[in-house]
Amino acid sequence: MIITRSPLRISIGGGGTDLPSYYSRFGGFVISAAIDRYVYIALHRTFQRRYLVKYSALETTERIDEIRHPIVREAFRLHDVEPIEMVSMADIPAGTGLGSSGSFNVGLLRAIYAYKREHVATYALAEEACHVEIDLLKEPIGKQDQYIAAFGGLTSLEIDPSGTVRVSPLRVPTPTLHDLEDNLLMFFTGYSRSASSVLADQKERTERNDPAMLDNLHSIKELGLTIKAALEKGDVQAFGEMMHDHWLRKRKRSAAISSERIDAWYDVARANGAVGGKLIGAGGNGFLLFYASDRAALRAAMAKEGLEEVRFALDFEGAKVLVHN
Repeated sequence: MIITRSPLRISIGGGGTDLPSYYSRFGGFVISAAIDRYVYIALHRTFQRRYLVKYSALETTERIDEIRHPIVREAFRLHDVEPIEMVSMADIPAGTGLGSSGSFNVGLLRAIYAYKREHVATYALAEEACHVEIDLLKEPIGKQDQYIAAFGGLTSLEIDPSGTVRVSPLRVPTPTLHDLEDNLLMFFTGYSRSASSVLADQKERTERNDPAMLDNLHSIKELGLTIKAALEKGDVQAFGEMMHDHWLRKRKRSAAISSERIDAWYDVARANGAVGGKLIGAGGNGFLLFYASDRAALRAAMAKEGLEEVRFALDFEGAKVLVHN
């Protein structure tokens, strides 16, 4: 029995510049934070010569190629995994903007390496997860989710045009980390169904040199670098204000990123203790994340709007094996 745990994430700055359509020409920069909400993967050898794959659905097949779950199929195929039982569970369901597919992918690969009793470096694990989703499955996604799930922490990812990623934990004072854990509040708005279409639109417009899209991504990358500097100085008020600026810029990228309902909730939050915030993930729905100057007022206002808060702390361990026997 192998059980792994990989963290979900909140994006802090620079999101969108980690897609190959952008970084392969201009380089990307993203700040992301792993949180203590997890995806769990279990692998178990059975006496049946079949693949049992359990997630939100149940699959039983005799051949890897018959597995419908795309990440499981490609990961098993890549490692020529023998017939086995795989079970996944998560603290928060997929489709909520917290990078669950990247966490699932990284956790599955970590489990496969443990099952094979092979060592894998953290960087190699993250890069292999990117290979599965970006190269093999041709998903219009970036490298943020796989890398933060593998490494954990409050981390910046600098991506050069070759695709090489420089992973750097932010040098944030301890009181600032505590402040962020206390004052970053997250509220669930509903399941996101438009992430793939939003990212595909960004990819297509970037590749055809759409001026508005390129200008938007350039400004988002620069703002990410400014956010990094503010956090490392411990200037959380400036960080909160830059979150607001980041959201206004991100919202211009596509009409599908936000909605009248999301905008209304955001305005209520800003009027009740939120310095700034953003919708996490590609857009549509998911979680609204705010930096609060008045936690009590913000929580009361969001509860009145019917939005459930999900409390969290930061995770500094990244993907890890919990059980190996």
